[in-house]
Parts: sequence; C-alpha cells; structure tokens
Amino acid sequence: MRSGHQVRALVHYNAFNTWGWLDHCGADVRDGLEVLMGDVRDPGSVHGAVEGRDTVFNLAALIGIPYSYRAAASYVDTNIHGTLNILEAVRSHETARLIQTSTSEVYGSAQYVPIDESHPLQAQSPYAASKIGADQLALSYYRSFKTPVTVIRPFNTFGPRQSTRAVIPTVITQILDDQSVIKLGALEPTRDFNYVADMVRGFAAAITADGIEGEVINLSTNFEISIGDTVSLIAKTLDATISIETDPQRIRPPDSEVDRLCGANEKARELLRWAPDYAGPDGFGNAIAETAEWFRDPANRSLYKSDMFAV
Repeated sequence: MRSGHQVRALVHYNAFNTWGWLDHCGADVRDGLEVLMGDVRDPGSVHGAVEGRDTVFNLAALIGIPYSYRAAASYVDTNIHGTLNILEAVRSHETARLIQTSTSEVYGSAQYVPIDESHPLQAQSPYAASKIGADQLALSYYRSFKTPVTVIRPFNTFGPRQSTRAVIPTVITQILDDQSVIKLGALEPTRDFNYVADMVRGFAAAITADGIEGEVINLSTNFEISIGDTVSLIAKTLDATISIETDPQRIRPPDSEVDRLCGANEKARELLRWAPDYAGPDGFGNAIAETAEWFRDPANRSLYKSDMFAV
C-alpha cells in the first residue's frame, strides 16, 4: 500500500476476529488493507482471496519443525493441499504471478556451500518434506499448465515479531526477562540468518522482475554463523552474562538436525536485482541490535512467554 499497491490478505479464520500481526500495523496500512477471514485449506476461501488480484504471495504455512514431529498430517493439509488450492485458484482466475514461499530447510544439511538452487533436496523433517512437496507441486503447474509460478526460497529469516520457536527471539526474550541460564538446543549447527527487512525487499522485487516464471531463487546472505556464536553475539549486544543449559525437548532427532546452511544469492542478484543490506558479520550484528531493540519494549515482550518452549 505504501508503494501504491492494493493489498488483500487472507487471514486464518478465528472466533476472536483477530488478524495476527496485521492488528499491529500502522493506521496508514491497516486502513487500506482488505482482510478476508478464511482457511487456505478451503478452496472457496482461496478463490475469493485470489479473484481480481494481479500477484499472489503464498505465505500460508505451518512452519514449526518440532510441531511437525507431532502433527505431520496438518502440515500436509496446510502446506501441500493449501498450495494446491492456491494453484487452482491462480490458474482459474488467470492471475499474472504467483510467488510460492519456500524454505532453506528443503536442502537439508549442506552437501556443499554455498548452497545454490541446484543443490539436492533432502527432507530431514516432516515440515521440510511438506515444503518440498508444495514447491514441486507449484513447479509442476508451471511445467504442465504454464501457471506463472516463481519459488522464492528464504534462508532463516529473523527480526521483530518472530515467534520464540526460533532461536534468536528465544535467546533475546530470555535475557531481557532476566533469565541468566538460557535454555537451548544444539549449538553447533550453522545458519544463514537473514533480516526481515531484506526479505521484504526480496519479495517485493519479485512483483515486477522480468523472466522469473518457473525459477527457484534463494534469498540469502552467503554468510553462516553457528548457533553458539549467535547466542554469544546476542549476549554481548544486550551486555548480559549468561550460561547455557541444554533443553532435551529443543533437540531434534539426530538425523533430523540440519547441521549447516549457507546460501548462494547470485541468482537473486541477477534476476531480482536484490542483495542483502544486512550482510556479513557487521550486517548481522546490526540486525541483531535492531531486533533486540524491538524486544526491549515491554509492550512487545508481553506478547511472549519466554519461560516456555514455543513449539
């Protein structure tokens, strides 16, 4: 809307009529936003949302890896069946562009780095399997019906408003809530963390980029850092002295842990004319500082339960 677009959002129906984080948008955004309550698993909801739109972003997904161990069927229903409903609606309404949101988890532990878009896909969790299925279904519609699909594959997005199911918010909130012993899972895996502002720019670039139909495009920084070093950086940023306690419920099964992620972004630079502003050690440090500043606000932090494991 701030860029001149008319935006319609499909929000998961609930009896409280809440829009999630959209309830916290600035008035200039909220007042111009058309919101439909529905469910991506329901074809009627999806068709109503897609009708009359030029570009569709499929951001609907269950994304928590631990919960996918408990409720795999719900991931298939939402992530795969929901994507099928969107594809059928886009095809029916002859929508000009569909941006399918993927995840770096589809690559599994890196077989080589940096991980480019040709890297083999390896599902190491039910979540990853559901996202591989959704991506491949979307690409099959491009190949079968020329449905104008582009798969955008973000690596490890973080920033303000993120759930504490993710490591950076869980460390920040525990420290800010005066917990000197931080409960975590594995510290050795590396991740290619990407600040949410960079991710938004990447997705926005996909609205108008030429020649991206049928393509898979990573959004990544080409910089990796271990979870342990990330925790140390957060503690330094918050001027905190902490110790770490391994919480067994935060440990993935051994063959399910993704040990290394570091993404190549040359394709995004070429096709989207996109590059991360928050890149490398300095950029990552700046993004951590901005994220921590948002969580410092007690009103924001009150929305979280730092003493509980968010599955």
